[in-house]
Parts: sequence; structure tokens; C-alpha cells
Amino acid sequence: MAFEYLKSMSGGLDKNAALSDIMLTYGEDVWNYAFFLSKNRTLADDVTQDVFVRVYERLYTFRGEASLKTWLLAITRNLVRDHWRSAWIRRVIPFGILRQEGQEPSAESQVIGLLAEEEVWNTVLGLPHKLREVLLLHAHHQLSYAEIAKLLNVSEGTVKSRLSRARAKVSQQLGEEGRKA
Repeated sequence: MAFEYLKSMSGGLDKNAALSDIMLTYGEDVWNYAFFLSKNRTLADDVTQDVFVRVYERLYTFRGEASLKTWLLAITRNLVRDHWRSAWIRRVIPFGILRQEGQEPSAESQVIGLLAEEEVWNTVLGLPHKLREVLLLHAHHQLSYAEIAKLLNVSEGTVKSRLSRARAKVSQQLGEEGRKA
């Protein structure tokens, strides 16, 4: 991997150049994961920015125990979870609005309408959080079972089980939509 030098960095490395390389390589993955977890573009933008600020601050502490991508996605996940747990969110956003926001189609999806890709994404976004997250990490980010297990702090068996249930639910829901059409 091109970022192997991070494992053995010394204080002489140009942090700005390293961060730029990391952002170019993984910026889109980080934003997509933040959006997938939050279903909110603005929050995904904010979280992505915060992820790279944290990476810049802690660049020399990267131990290489996991891949750089796994490290970035773990930071992303933690920041999204911290945001939803914050007292400000609980006080300012009335209960239930968060779920309604994710259910309303965006202008883009209304224009695109009946495209199969949109139908699949809507089905995946409708999955319970635990299933949706494992499916995204495996299918989109191509993380191994072990990497997902480490990222989510669960066993590999739990990852496999959740992934199997997620695939079955998506297949079932897409099959039902096909019969209605």
C-alpha cells in the first residue's frame, strides 16, 4: 500500500503532503460512509472535515494495527455517533424528525425516478442501522470480515450473520417491489 510509510513515520515527514495524499485517496470513501450513516449531506460534509482534522492532529500516532482506510472509517463512525449522542441534537431536533428526513426522497431521486440503482440504494438505506453498516463496509468499502469486526467491536461471526441478514432483507424487499410493479 502507498501509505506504508505512515507506520514508521518520524517527525520529519511533511504532514501537509501526507494529509493531502490521504484526502485524495480516501476522501470520497469517508464522505460516503458519513452520509450512509447519517443520511444527511450537511452532516457528512462536517464529519468528513472533522475526520481529516483529527487525522492531521494524530497522524504521527497511527500505529498501523489496521489499514489506513479502516482507521479513517473508524474515526468517521465515531464522529457520526458522537454527533447523534450530543445533548444539542437531543434538545434541538424533535423526536422522529431524523427518521422522516431519511424517508423523504431527494430532488435527485425524484428526477431519476425508477432507475434500478436508486431502488437498491433506497432499500439498503431502509435497513436497520447494524445491517446497513455491515453491508456498506463489506460491499462498498470492501473491508474483510476481520476489519469490519475490529471497526465495529464485534466478533467475525456477528459480522457474517449481520451481512447474511442484510443481503436476505435486500433480496426480499427488492423481490416484493418487483412483484408490485
